[in-house]
Amino acid sequence: MTEQIITVRFFARLREELGAEQLTLPASKDQTAGDLLAELARRGGPWAQLQGDQPVMIAINQAMAKPSSAVKAGDEVAFFPPVTGG
Repeated sequence: MTEQIITVRFFARLREELGAEQLTLPASKDQTAGDLLAELARRGGPWAQLQGDQPVMIAINQAMAKPSSAVKAGDEVAFFPPVTGG
Protein backbone atom coordinates (compact mmCIF):
# COMPACT_ATOMS: atom_id res chain seq x y z
CA MET A 1 0.00 0.00 0.00
CA THR A 2 1.35 3.42 -0.89
CA GLU A 3 1.79 6.02 1.79
CA GLN A 4 -1.07 8.49 2.05
CA ILE A 5 0.81 11.77 1.72
CA ILE A 6 0.45 15.16 0.12
CA THR A 7 3.46 17.01 -1.25
CA VAL A 8 3.43 20.71 -0.38
CA ARG A 9 5.69 23.11 -2.26
CA PHE A 10 6.47 26.77 -1.61
CA PHE A 11 7.59 29.31 -4.19
CA ALA A 12 9.11 32.81 -4.38
CA ARG A 13 9.27 34.76 -1.13
CA LEU A 14 7.30 32.09 0.77
CA ARG A 15 10.09 29.57 0.15
CA GLU A 16 12.65 32.10 1.37
CA GLU A 17 10.71 33.30 4.43
CA LEU A 18 9.63 29.81 5.54
CA GLY A 19 13.02 28.28 4.85
CA ALA A 20 11.36 25.35 3.11
CA GLU A 21 10.94 24.41 -0.52
CA GLN A 22 8.94 21.22 -0.05
CA LEU A 23 7.21 19.26 2.71
CA THR A 24 5.28 16.03 2.82
CA LEU A 25 2.23 15.87 5.06
CA PRO A 26 -0.18 13.04 5.84
CA ALA A 27 -3.37 13.14 3.82
CA SER A 28 -6.66 13.36 5.71
CA LYS A 29 -10.16 12.49 4.61
CA ASP A 30 -12.20 15.45 3.31
CA GLN A 31 -9.16 17.75 3.46
CA THR A 32 -9.07 21.05 1.57
CA ALA A 33 -6.24 23.35 0.56
CA GLY A 34 -7.52 25.78 3.21
CA ASP A 35 -7.16 23.05 5.84
CA LEU A 36 -3.51 22.64 4.81
CA LEU A 37 -2.93 26.39 5.09
CA ALA A 38 -4.47 26.43 8.57
CA GLU A 39 -2.42 23.42 9.68
CA LEU A 40 0.81 25.02 8.50
CA ALA A 41 -0.09 28.45 9.94
CA ARG A 42 -0.48 26.88 13.40
CA ARG A 43 3.28 26.28 13.39
CA GLY A 44 3.58 29.97 14.28
CA GLY A 45 6.41 32.34 13.48
CA PRO A 46 6.77 32.99 9.75
CA TRP A 47 4.26 30.20 9.04
CA ALA A 48 1.44 32.33 10.50
CA GLN A 49 1.55 34.51 7.36
CA LEU A 50 -0.14 31.69 5.45
CA GLN A 51 -3.39 32.83 7.04
CA GLY A 52 -2.51 36.49 7.46
CA ASP A 53 -3.59 39.60 5.59
CA GLN A 54 -1.57 38.73 2.48
CA PRO A 55 -3.43 36.28 0.26
CA VAL A 56 -1.68 33.10 -0.80
CA MET A 57 -2.20 31.64 -4.26
CA ILE A 58 -2.87 27.90 -4.45
CA ALA A 59 -2.30 25.30 -7.15
CA ILE A 60 -3.19 21.63 -6.90
CA ASN A 61 -1.39 19.38 -9.39
CA GLN A 62 -0.32 22.51 -11.30
CA ALA A 63 -3.88 23.85 -11.72
CA MET A 64 -5.03 26.99 -9.93
CA ALA A 65 -7.26 26.21 -6.96
CA LYS A 66 -9.20 27.81 -4.11
CA PRO A 67 -8.96 27.22 -0.34
CA SER A 68 -12.15 25.15 -0.61
CA SER A 69 -10.62 22.83 -3.23
CA ALA A 70 -10.31 19.19 -2.15
CA VAL A 71 -6.87 17.70 -1.60
CA LYS A 72 -6.25 13.95 -1.64
CA ALA A 73 -3.36 11.56 -1.16
CA GLY A 74 -0.80 11.83 -3.94
CA ASP A 75 -1.63 15.45 -4.77
CA GLU A 76 0.98 18.17 -5.07
CA VAL A 77 -0.18 21.43 -3.51
CA ALA A 78 1.78 24.60 -4.22
CA PHE A 79 1.51 27.86 -2.30
CA PHE A 80 2.94 31.10 -3.62
CA PRO A 81 2.45 34.83 -3.16
CA PRO A 82 0.19 36.64 -5.61
CA VAL A 83 1.90 38.16 -8.61
CA THR A 84 1.82 41.92 -8.59
CA GLY A 85 2.40 44.18 -11.55
CA GLY A 86 4.32 47.41 -11.59
